[in-house]
This record gives sequence, C-alpha cells and structure tokens, in this order.
Amino acid sequence: MEFVEVRDLVKKFGEFAAVNDISFNVKRGEIFGILGPNGAGKTTTLNIMIGLLKATSGSVFINGLDISRHGTELKQLIGLMTQETVVEADLTARQNLELFAKLYHLSKSETDERVAEALKEAQLTEFADKKAGTFSGGMQRRLLLVKTLIHEPKLLILDEPTTGLDIQNRAQMWSHIRHLHSLGITTILTTQYLEEADALCDRLAIIDHGKIIAMGTNSEIKRIVGENILEVVTEEKFAQKVSVIVKEVSGVAPEIKADKVTANIKKDPLGTIRRISDALNKNKIPVLAISMHLPTLDDVFMKLTGSTIRDETGEMKNSRAQMRFR
Repeated sequence: MEFVEVRDLVKKFGEFAAVNDISFNVKRGEIFGILGPNGAGKTTTLNIMIGLLKATSGSVFINGLDISRHGTELKQLIGLMTQETVVEADLTARQNLELFAKLYHLSKSETDERVAEALKEAQLTEFADKKAGTFSGGMQRRLLLVKTLIHEPKLLILDEPTTGLDIQNRAQMWSHIRHLHSLGITTILTTQYLEEADALCDRLAIIDHGKIIAMGTNSEIKRIVGENILEVVTEEKFAQKVSVIVKEVSGVAPEIKADKVTANIKKDPLGTIRRISDALNKNKIPVLAISMHLPTLDDVFMKLTGSTIRDETGEMKNSRAQMRFR
C-alpha cells in the first residue's frame, strides 16, 4: 500500500526547472531512495514534500492527505533529518532531545521515556549530560537522527544522512537506519553515495537535472545496463587498439574514456575476457588492469547520462559534453 504519492511534481525558479515532472510512490514500511548528484533536485523535492516550498504544479499525498491542504497535520507524521547537523551546541544531548519533545507538545512522562530510549538508540546514554558541542561529528549525526524521531513519526525523511561521515560512522548510521526499517518506519532517503543506495534501499529513483531517469529495485535498475561490464585499463595511447581488439573478439562496440575501455558483455563473460586477454598479449599491448564485473548503479547513471554521479573526491565530474545514451 502506498504511503506517499508524488504526482507530476514541478518546481521552477524563474525559467529554471529544479524539479521537472517527477512522479513516484513510496510503499508503507519501505526505504525508498532518491539517488543523484548535487543539484539534481533531490532536496528541492523533499522541501516540497514537507511543505517548506510550494510546488509550481503537481501534488504530494502522504497517508492520503494533500500536503498543500493538510500541512500542519502532516508535520506530526513526518521526521526530517537534514544534510546540516543542526544540534544546540550549548545544550546537553538530553536537553536537545527534551527541547524537541516540547516542540511536539509531549507530556513529561512521554518525554522522559522517549529521551531515555533515544539516548540508548544513539549510543549516547553515558554522554547524556555532556554538551553536544563537544561531540564528534558522528555522535552529533546520531543525536540528530534520534531527535528527528522523538515524536515517533510515521514517515522519516533523511536528506543525505551520512554526508561528511567517515567510514566507521557511516556504517553505524546504516545500522541505525536498518533498525528503523525493521520497526516498519517508512523512509525516504536521498544520497549521492552509490553504495549507500545499494545497501539500504528497497527501491530507488535515479534523478538527474530534475527528472527521474530510472526507477525500481536495485536489480531492476542494473538490468538497464546488462549482465556484465568488461573494463580494460591501458596507456591512453593504446586505448584505440584495445577497443578494436575488444570489438573483434566480443562483437560489442566498446566505449573509450581516456585510458579505460569498457563494454557490455552479455554472452560467455569468462570466455570473452580470456580471449580478449590472449589477444592483447599476442599483440603486445600493455594492460594495467582487466576485469569483468556486474553492473553498478554508477554504470547505469553513466549509460543514461554520459557522466558519473561522483568522482573520487565526491564532486561531480564535468563530463556533460560526452555523448548521452538514451
């Protein structure tokens, strides 16, 4: 059963369409991911869903209620964790939680019970009376997450929840999100981390330039590319020769990007990589690496847009001039 329905959503700033005719549904109890680069329209979509922005056109229904007419009522159902870590640095962890509980008019007994549970969930019980400003980034993010949950929302919206966290704290955050999923909380998660979407989401939508370009389960989306991706890394001056050999052996026209040659191999992947390797050795073409792997979400994004979502430093690669595959 759908808990969230987004229909034909458009948001323009002047002539620029930050969100361009987006539609999707989120089932009750699932984690639905919105994956895309910075500036793709993810946060704008969420801001419309929680009533911070008014849509140019289209509609959002949460639990059957129209956000444009029932905004106040729906705020009681929604918990939002923003990209920014918003905690009161001069207040203790306990005081941060108590303050948020007051905003939702919880009783004293409810507040005491939920604050204790929240501190335990965030693994902050022993730091309950320490000022939040003294916490590490990971501790502050965990505090922000449980603060978001203090009023027991039915819909949890996580806007890039692990941005800026190291690997260990990211893994801890993933564990908390999975626990919430086990409790049946409906969750919408935006991210630009491919592995995060792969690890957490039941279904996801890939968004670029304000449009959804693919949507489904991870397996369904990866099937857009095919079954196996061949990748050969060589010196850039030999890339064209490698491309010719790959095409002769596999019958597939590969793509060349600097020193990397890639091809979508659908038949006999192990035999194909062995024959290509033999042909490269026979022609004495230096190869730095050769591999065959299952499609990733980045492979899907590359196929659909001609660019990667993120590079090694987490910034967008400037590759819009490349050919776009549709």
